[in-house]
Amino acid sequence: MSKSSFSAPFVRFSGKEQTLFAKRLSFLVKANIPIVESLYLIRKQTKSRSKVKIFESVINDVSNGQYLATSLSKFGTIFGEFTVNIIRVGELSGILGQNLQYLAEELTKKQALRAKVVGALVYPLFITVATLGVTSLITAFIFPKLMPIFSSLHIQLPLTTRMLIAVSAYLCAWGVATLLAMAVFVCVVVLIRSKSEKVRLLFDGLACKVPLMGAVMKSYNLANFCRTLGLLLKSGVSLPEAISISADTTRNLVYQKAYRVLAKNVTKGEPISRTLERMPALFPDTMTYMISIGETTGDLTATLAYLSDLYEAEVDELTKNLSSSIEPVLMIVMGLLVGLIAVSVITPIYAITQNLQPK
Repeated sequence: MSKSSFSAPFVRFSGKEQTLFAKRLSFLVKANIPIVESLYLIRKQTKSRSKVKIFESVINDVSNGQYLATSLSKFGTIFGEFTVNIIRVGELSGILGQNLQYLAEELTKKQALRAKVVGALVYPLFITVATLGVTSLITAFIFPKLMPIFSSLHIQLPLTTRMLIAVSAYLCAWGVATLLAMAVFVCVVVLIRSKSEKVRLLFDGLACKVPLMGAVMKSYNLANFCRTLGLLLKSGVSLPEAISISADTTRNLVYQKAYRVLAKNVTKGEPISRTLERMPALFPDTMTYMISIGETTGDLTATLAYLSDLYEAEVDELTKNLSSSIEPVLMIVMGLLVGLIAVSVITPIYAITQNLQPK
């Protein structure tokens, strides 16, 4: 198999690696180093064998006269349509170094924005799992050691204690099976979501409607769309094509479908703002109004840059509010669970001590 025919279906470049690639290549191209030699230098700094093979394939293509973007497009799942098109426009217009610099900056901002959203999701999830895990361990392994004491009391146990005994018995008998069933259920849901567009559309739609989290997801998608579209227009990509590329880089299927409708309408000559007006649930009035101004003044690129900064600031603020809003609720739930266990253990013992008569 020749180098140019090499494929890498399981290789992935992280956002950080793509950013580093764009930064290095931009620096080398601006230093007037030939593109092939620049790629050689980047390949030498790559440790992964599979990624080295990718760069060797790209080097072979470029050495044979292909455009860099054409070669990178063979690894579209790795570099993505956004990166490939920014590089293609840079090559065709003679500003590859400048476009690579723009690309590196935008990838850095997207990575930082994604990290904020993921961080806001991971923290409450970690606290929830830790709380349920600790209470389950106490109920399944520590509480059963107290059961002989309660059995020897021969009294009517409080309701909370009886409930805890039932839960403990269930966890001891079916705890592992329940955990496995939950893991299988999650895997099945994830698999179905990845295979079924209707299921994915349903999940993505629900994600935008969940209280607090829905606002974060909307601002995150709008920030990415405005920044991607603005950079593509700044690089010289036509408006319909730029919107289509923005749709391809969007993971949320609800917004992706909306962008494809937008691209279709713009191709017919309809202003962006008019299409956005018909989808107020996805695009707020502020965005529609600002884009309308940008279209009227002919400075849509600057307007999109302003909107991307605006929605990134909203994501930052919403993620902070999300953490501060969820943390007290989680602490209360954790306190209630631990308190319930403590009361269930202490109450019957206290009842016995009250009935003890001194001899």
